[in-house]
Amino acid sequence: MIDDWHVVADLDQLLQAGSCKTYLLGVEVAVTAGRDGQVAVTLADGKQQLPCQIKYGFVWTSLGSPERETIHIPEAFEDDRYIISGGSFPVKVSGLRVVENFLDMGHFPFVHNGWLGEEPHTEVAPYEVELTEDNEIIATECYFHQPVASPTAEGGIEVEYKYRVYRPYIVALYKTNPLYPDRKDYIVLFIQPVGPEECVVHNMLCYIKEGMKEPDIRWFMQLIFAQDKPILENQIPRRLPLDPRAETPIRADKVAILYRRWLRDHSVSYGAIPATEA
Repeated sequence: MIDDWHVVADLDQLLQAGSCKTYLLGVEVAVTAGRDGQVAVTLADGKQQLPCQIKYGFVWTSLGSPERETIHIPEAFEDDRYIISGGSFPVKVSGLRVVENFLDMGHFPFVHNGWLGEEPHTEVAPYEVELTEDNEIIATECYFHQPVASPTAEGGIEVEYKYRVYRPYIVALYKTNPLYPDRKDYIVLFIQPVGPEECVVHNMLCYIKEGMKEPDIRWFMQLIFAQDKPILENQIPRRLPLDPRAETPIRADKVAILYRRWLRDHSVSYGAIPATEA
C-alpha cells in the first residue's frame, strides 16, 4: 500500500482551487498547481516531495517508491467516449467497505429502488468469479433487471455487468450499453484511503457518447452514490472484517468472499479487521 499509487485530487477541482490539503493512509499531504499548470505533491509541512503524475484527469501520488505503474484503462483513450469525473465523495467508512458495496448487486432493489433495481426482481443469479494471472479479481456473467439502467434509459432492461478489482482500493465495472451490444460503458472508483475508517471516493465515467450528455452522466452517478453513502456510513464495524466467520455470506456474495480472501492473502490490513487464528 505504501509503495503503490493512489489518487489524491481531481485535477479540474485542483486547478480551480490552486491547492488543497488532504490525507493519504493517515499522512497529511499538500497538492498544489502552479501558474504554469505543473502539479506537485508534498508532505503537508513541505519538507518532502512525493512522486506525482497526472492520469485520467486525477492527481496520483505515493508515500513510498512505486514499483509498478498506475492501472491501464483502454476505454479512456477511445475518442467516442466521454471521460468524466463524477465527483469526489468523502465517506466515513473504510474504503474496503466501499469496494465491497460496489461489488454487491444484492442491494440494488433496496438501496436503489426504481433505478438500479426493483421488487420483485431481487434475486442475484449465479455468476462466475476468478482470480486472474495478473492478480486481479474478475466477475462475469452478472445479470440484473434494472428499471433505469443509465442516464438515458427508457424502460427496464436486463443488464449485464462485469466487475474488475485491480487493487485493494481500485474497482471498476463494465455495464451494458443499450445502443452497442458488443461494447460496454465503464465506471471506475479510485478510492483514497484517508484513514482506516475514512476515505474519498473519486470516480471516472467512460460512457459511449451516442445518446448521452455529460451533465446527465454526472447527475446519474451523483444520484446513485448519494443513495449509497448513508448505507456505507452506517456499516458496523466501519472497517472490513476479514475473518470468514465475521459476517455470514450467501451465494450472491461470491465475489466479496474472494475479495476478502485476496486481501488476507496479501496481508492488507489498512481499513480492515484482520482475521484471527481459529
